[in-house]
Amino acid sequence: MIQTILRAQPVVVALLFLLTSPGQTQDLQSPADPAWSVPQMGALPYDAAGMLVRRGYDLITATYAHIGPSVADEAKRYAGNSLACSNCHLNAGTKKFGIPLWGLKDLYPQYSFEAGKEISIEDRVNSCMTRSMNGKPLPVDSQEMKAFVAYIDFLSTGAKRGEILSGLGAGKMPELKRAANPVRGKAVYEKSCAPCHQADGRGVMRNPNLPNFGYVNPPLWGPDSFNDGAGMATLITIANFVHFNMPNGTSYTLPRLSQEDAWDVGAYVISQPRPKRAGLEKDFPDRLNKRIDSPYGPYADGFSQKQHMYGPFGPIRAAIAKLKAEQKKN
Repeated sequence: MIQTILRAQPVVVALLFLLTSPGQTQDLQSPADPAWSVPQMGALPYDAAGMLVRRGYDLITATYAHIGPSVADEAKRYAGNSLACSNCHLNAGTKKFGIPLWGLKDLYPQYSFEAGKEISIEDRVNSCMTRSMNGKPLPVDSQEMKAFVAYIDFLSTGAKRGEILSGLGAGKMPELKRAANPVRGKAVYEKSCAPCHQADGRGVMRNPNLPNFGYVNPPLWGPDSFNDGAGMATLITIANFVHFNMPNGTSYTLPRLSQEDAWDVGAYVISQPRPKRAGLEKDFPDRLNKRIDSPYGPYADGFSQKQHMYGPFGPIRAAIAKLKAEQKKN
């Protein structure tokens, strides 16, 4: 299931970018990108700019080894867990519907409903640092932040300005008419996910005595996982991610789990205990623009936290649309 990528080997779970928001996902029938493909890092010169991009790649694929909680230099311990950004941004951010990092260069600054203000790409990276990585913000002028941004920008090489490339986000499958079922999802997890992520969801470390070596298969819950403010802690994101990418090796063109199984196993994973992020009540100051599957309140629509977590989402969408229409009249 959600697996590990250190350079060539797959993983799952960190830096959750704008691509996890439903508004940024794309239908699988999107037209092919016109004359564009992921650029090759090996073609870069070994000058300062090229080395900065390579540094960014290393930070994406082995985050735990450079800014993780066990690195030797305590001042560099920005991540609060031993995950890698490539745990969520598969193939170092280059896999279609594996939450890729391409095509972002010209999308920032942009307005964030979550923050209630315009944010920069650096702000978005730090949102991932404090949510998916359960850590603290990187200084904007740090070499690590510059490397992250250089690598993200590099992945857009050759893309036309203003062009939205296909494959962003985690895919978009039809929503269930019923609530997703964590109890049914547990059986799916035990059959399809536990062989890699363990029955207790704690994953498999490369070396239990050396946490800065990271995970072969990352934890999906527990103290070393993403916190409850992360994009992967929301049902629509994790269910689509699982359907189009898991178990490891799955392609969006040939999913291995049914849509129903993906919704239910996603519900099971997000129902499990994980670190709590302080201040979540301040997210989405305009409650009518809060993401529909936010697992934490407050909400503007009168529906329960449980229904926001597991659905069905149709009635919530209808209520929100009605409230927005009434607001517009006034």
